Amino acid sequence: MSFNKIYDIAASGMSAQRLRVQLIAANVANAETTRTTEGGPYRKKEATFQVQPLGQTSDGMELTGVGVRQVINSQDPFAAKYEPNHPDANADGIVQYPNVNPVEEMVNLTEASRSYEANVAVVRAVRAMALSAQDLLRVQ
Repeated sequence: MSFNKIYDIAASGMSAQRLRVQLIAANVANAETTRTTEGGPYRKKEATFQVQPLGQTSDGMELTGVGVRQVINSQDPFAAKYEPNHPDANADGIVQYPNVNPVEEMVNLTEASRSYEANVAVVRAVRAMALSAQDLLRVQ
């Protein structure tokens, strides 16, 4: 397998995790947003991934990476709080808050960051192997 193919595989994982981190940041930033342009509170956004074909090696092995299938709005219920003085309170004084759990988002952020870092480690290892191979060719 060529170094470029390994880079492509790692890059697909890095790209997917980068989008995931961006969605997590948007979720945390909007954790208290009770009114959106679509109406109602902010809905948590999540990415779903899928296998992404990246071609074949010279020996016919199929290579796959990861791609983003879609970004979905969570259908989890909103949190309801009694706040009769809030401008978005209904007639009963209930305010609907986003379905974002900041603790869960931090766990997801840690997981996404570690996945991204694992792919960076692959890129660094492949780069080191390529440089070592160059050094070996220079010596001979």
